[in-house]
Amino acid sequence: MAENTNRGLFKLNGITGMLIATALLLGILFFLESNAIKIENAAIKKPYDPTIFTKDLDTVKMISKDNLKVMQKLWGKE
Repeated sequence: MAENTNRGLFKLNGITGMLIATALLLGILFFLESNAIKIENAAIKKPYDPTIFTKDLDTVKMISKDNLKVMQKLWGKE
């Protein structure tokens, strides 16, 4: 029978690999959760205001070249 010569101190087999994988997944989870909290805090400070786009949309036709003028007026690029 052949002897197992592939043993090493820093192999990722068994409990060492499991602990490294768990630490990596917890690190990814922490990173994503902290970014989600930052994004939520930014959204609370400056909420979304849909009236910027909906106040002049009654004048917009489905297919028209004048739509560009209306949108430029909304964006302040007249």
